[in-house]
Amino acid sequence: MEREKQTKLKPRKRGFAANLFRSYLSRVNHPLYFRHFYATGRERMPEDGNPVVLVSNHQNCLIDPLALVFLLSDRKPRFLARASVFQNPLLNKVIRGLGALPTYRARVDGIRGVAKNKGTLEEVAKALSYGETVVLYPEGQHQNKRWLGAFSQAYLKMAFGAAEDAGFEREVYVMPTANHYSHYRLPREDMMIAFGEPIALSPYYQEFKENPREVMSRVNDLVRAQIENLMLNIEDLDNYREIDFLRTGTYGKQFAAKHSYRADYLPEKLASDKALVAALKEASERDEEQMKSLFEQTKKLRKGIEKLGIREWLFEGRHGLGGLVLFALGMLVGLPLFVAAIAATWLVFLAPLVVNRFIRDRQFHGSINLAATLLVTYPIGGIVTPIVMLCCGSWALALGWFVGFPIAIIYASNYMRWGQKLIGYARFVFAKRSQITSLASLREKLYGQLDKTLQK
Repeated sequence: MEREKQTKLKPRKRGFAANLFRSYLSRVNHPLYFRHFYATGRERMPEDGNPVVLVSNHQNCLIDPLALVFLLSDRKPRFLARASVFQNPLLNKVIRGLGALPTYRARVDGIRGVAKNKGTLEEVAKALSYGETVVLYPEGQHQNKRWLGAFSQAYLKMAFGAAEDAGFEREVYVMPTANHYSHYRLPREDMMIAFGEPIALSPYYQEFKENPREVMSRVNDLVRAQIENLMLNIEDLDNYREIDFLRTGTYGKQFAAKHSYRADYLPEKLASDKALVAALKEASERDEEQMKSLFEQTKKLRKGIEKLGIREWLFEGRHGLGGLVLFALGMLVGLPLFVAAIAATWLVFLAPLVVNRFIRDRQFHGSINLAATLLVTYPIGGIVTPIVMLCCGSWALALGWFVGFPIAIIYASNYMRWGQKLIGYARFVFAKRSQITSLASLREKLYGQLDKTLQK
């Protein structure tokens, strides 16, 4: 039975509470949680009022859609999330207010659970009929590696369904996007969202009426190809850890510099990493045995560094006892300030540590850290505390606390990171010279061979 044609409706806007929360995200949480946040190709996004199905790879649980909520300031996007996320009453209320809708899966929620998807699908259809944006992650789950999983075509059923609801007289867009992080789980890292070219579905309407499966398969290939081109997709899972070690370590930085990329600028580092991964893939196809040997050497180097608990950058230049002493003195000078900062912000760091102990999936840790900071620790420490101080008559202390609290979070986070570097530095200095010399020799030989191989 053909669906009834619907009149064109205007997009619904965010309510006051949702707008307030988004302002909180943009002014407080994102500048604190992320060191840098990038968006490329944002201008390609169709204007609000056009039905848009935004499709992306899925790298980091709740952080992926929350970043879009922060970024898409002109609209209220709807996004689908696994039903288990909605079990917490407080989180349920917050993410529903942001536009989240639950999806139920047979292997997790059973057949009865899947039946509940009817309400979600009706809400998606309603949103698209209003010319709104719906965000979907067709991989069905977040990935624990930088690669692109298989796509479900459910998003295309929704998109073409919206076109059918409008009698195939209204344009519906599929918008490919991709997420990329400098690190998945740690705060004070970089994130970017890359927007591809929107795909208008109207050229496919007539074919869809005649052969929907073939058309959806063809469009899905176009969407997936765009997303793959926007992200880092390491297909060689057998050598994944070695490839990841090379691109994130000093070799990756040197490769970026040789090819005129800035390694400290995430969009360019992504382009460099893609070029490096492509070069490694091409070399493997050209000489499989040689690359197998090089990956074995990379594995040996990686495990040797991990066993000693040192940092690879220490092999660059001279890093001896004198440098360690200066580093330690600098940390000692900054210790009183760290003590003051952690005394004020301890809840920000303690809450995620406690919660993460009960979460086995490490890809959830970043989301847990973000949620704990977002919903509990920052509101208590950064907002409620200065209000209490103000009510007690100490406006100067309240103002100082309000301004200093986010600075203290950043400083404490950086200080702990410097502390980890100091520990790695100390292990490097006091390790057996024979071990360090052996790893340095292996590293120099390996990187030289890689350069020659990749230049062929």
